[in-house]
Amino acid sequence: MQRESKTPRAKKIEKRLTKHNDVRIDDYYWLNERENPEVIAYLEEENAYYEAMTSHTQELKDSLFLEMKSRIKEDDSSVPYKFNGYWYATRYEVGKEYPIFTRRFEKEDAEEEIMFNCNLMAEGFDYFNLGGLSVSPNNELAAFGVDTVSRRQYTLQIKNLRTQEIYTDKIENTTGSAVWANDNKTLFYTKKDPVTLRSNNIYRHVLGTPPEEDELVFHEEDETFTTFVYKTKSKEFIVIGSSSTLTTEFQILRADDPNGQFHVFSKRIRGMEYSLTHYEDNFYILTNMEGATNFKLMTTPEDKTESENWVDFIPHREEVLLEDIEMFNDYYVLSERENGLNKLKIVRWDSGESYYLPFDNETYTAYVGTNPDFDTEILRYGYNSMTTPSSIIDFNMRTREKEIKKEQEVLGGKFYKENYISERIWAPARDGKKVPISLVYHKNTKLDGSSPLLQYAYGSYGHTIDPYFSTVRLSLLDRGFVYAIAHVRGGEYLGRKWYEEGRLLNKMNTFTDFIDCSKFLIEKKYTSPKHLYASGGSAGGLLMGAIINLCPEIYHGVIAAVPFVDVLTTMLDDTIPLTTGEYDEWGNPNEKEYYDYMKSYSPYDNVTKQLQPNMLVITGFHDSQVQYFEPAKWVAKLREYKMDTNLLLFNINMDAGHGGASGRFESLREVAKEYAFLLDLEHKIQ
Repeated sequence: MQRESKTPRAKKIEKRLTKHNDVRIDDYYWLNERENPEVIAYLEEENAYYEAMTSHTQELKDSLFLEMKSRIKEDDSSVPYKFNGYWYATRYEVGKEYPIFTRRFEKEDAEEEIMFNCNLMAEGFDYFNLGGLSVSPNNELAAFGVDTVSRRQYTLQIKNLRTQEIYTDKIENTTGSAVWANDNKTLFYTKKDPVTLRSNNIYRHVLGTPPEEDELVFHEEDETFTTFVYKTKSKEFIVIGSSSTLTTEFQILRADDPNGQFHVFSKRIRGMEYSLTHYEDNFYILTNMEGATNFKLMTTPEDKTESENWVDFIPHREEVLLEDIEMFNDYYVLSERENGLNKLKIVRWDSGESYYLPFDNETYTAYVGTNPDFDTEILRYGYNSMTTPSSIIDFNMRTREKEIKKEQEVLGGKFYKENYISERIWAPARDGKKVPISLVYHKNTKLDGSSPLLQYAYGSYGHTIDPYFSTVRLSLLDRGFVYAIAHVRGGEYLGRKWYEEGRLLNKMNTFTDFIDCSKFLIEKKYTSPKHLYASGGSAGGLLMGAIINLCPEIYHGVIAAVPFVDVLTTMLDDTIPLTTGEYDEWGNPNEKEYYDYMKSYSPYDNVTKQLQPNMLVITGFHDSQVQYFEPAKWVAKLREYKMDTNLLLFNINMDAGHGGASGRFESLREVAKEYAFLLDLEHKIQ
């Protein structure tokens, strides 16, 4: 039985927010006081309410967790890849939550060296993540970053892989990754602003010197940019990158000259993006220069790097988005996207002979994997589809023979790919555009309007959600759910213009696309309003907030994870992490035109007295990307304006951040909460 519990009510303290002579009243602004005991008490009250209102589903949550876990091979390992004489792999042990990073010298069956056992390192921490693993050119040292709070502020350390000693040097508040110069003693790394968490400084560290004496080699002054550092595949250059949403700039330094001065590759021009690949004596530049909306590839000699020297290598194509290039001695491989589908094109350097890898459906994902060496005929790539588990494949580019190195195992003996059907359909948007939807469902699921359907989308930053396989999702499909990914504008599924039509003053297209996809799915009898559910996280949580305000009546339930819902207040506060770097995505509300437009859709600002669908809102207290107080304020305001008896549940992980729990299986418990919410709602309809 569901326990009754008193509905939480946050107190109201009026806060007047004025901009452009416009006054907004924010009664829940006080919830951003992270250290305020009353704030903590309110969050704990919401958690207690969630537990009480879902206590009757605890057995379902537990069984879903065990079911999802049972499909995953516990003693699993990645496919080893060879780099600088060693075969590197990551493996897991039965009953353990965290990875073990290993390597073997020269041969795949050589004696295993354990570099890092994260299960031991995580002891005593509620959250643990090791990132940025970087081995020195002589293979003796490893730089690595550790985050034990989940705010993506990593402590950088160095381990001697020969002696297993972890040096006492600790560099705080970094991105977690570092790059070795070729002298095996100089490291370059990125530090964050302690308040905004913007990555804005590149430092040079020399082994044996105190971190406080590290030299600042670059400071990114523009608050809309972040900076990072990496090494080219050729191992010849250290590269500092600066990027905003729509503009990039790079600086280069010979990796053999770590004490030298970086010089700008080609100075930043607003709206121009470029990225670098170094091969032999030339750089290859992927760029949108000169109106190349879908990007083109250009080339230039090492000593003439300014953009006026670049010449076309692969010209711009109106219908093909050029996403990436991978270089080898005899071949190069292009990652392209046409009509929404991934394509991998292999081209010989000497003859120009080319061909595409064959893929035979419309709901797959194919991508270039880890290929650290130039001198090979083997391309490693990955493939999966909505009905096909992930595979890692080694493909001989000369003989065109492929070897499946690993296919994801779905344990439990109940998965047969022929039991599932996937398809791609096109929904008409209200402005005449066609929006693609990738669907998967069990072959026995009825398509007569009576089946439950979970519709997911993200729709921001040009980030494309490709159709993918999920063992976890089987728990819904096997219970009669249809799963749909709506490739709405704001992503880059149909090319760069698809993104441009879903950002800044076109952002409303993202929300109406999602709603129009929902209505099309209902019209075509994949589901009905009584059985339609929606889900999105982060910027996809903004999408959830918008559709609830715009068209709540066609959704029975909505899951909003770490939702970015207080758009205007957040974007006006440049002390909040990541805010200034977001202006090119959402607009700068310090300008009235953007202020007015953002106010027109910001979920928090547009909550009104109306009927709402059943809702589950999830966040992490330590989230550095969408601060916990955005969903907290939103839920408080939704409770105030609710005109129905539908569920409104708010669950806060007090130990986690934007990505949720850190353990390999612990994160499944969070998915089990979401699925139990959906299944319980569906059960109550029956």
